[in-house]
Amino acid sequence: MAGKPRRGGNRRPNRKNAGGQGRRFKKKPEDDREDKAVEIEGTIKTVLAGTMFKVELPGGHEVLAHISGKMRKRFIRLVVGDRVRMEMSPYDTTKARITFRIG
Repeated sequence: MAGKPRRGGNRRPNRKNAGGQGRRFKKKPEDDREDKAVEIEGTIKTVLAGTMFKVELPGGHEVLAHISGKMRKRFIRLVVGDRVRMEMSPYDTTKARITFRIG
């Protein structure tokens, strides 16, 4: 029996796509998420190696920031003195991701 080819009649249907019920629970909308990133603006103070930057916030604090993937893809250049928009996690306020160059 081990050498016999199987016929398709006894196969179970794909459970993931059966009846269009791929997910068990509905996903939360992004607006309801408590851990949503905080958007802030700052000024680049120091350019570091590996596309990392020290950015000063309006309150005087400094954060370590890196460039987002879209900015790397488009070869957006950042220099000291540029104003930037960043996303920061509410859990770690010492690091951020630069998402937009204001000028």
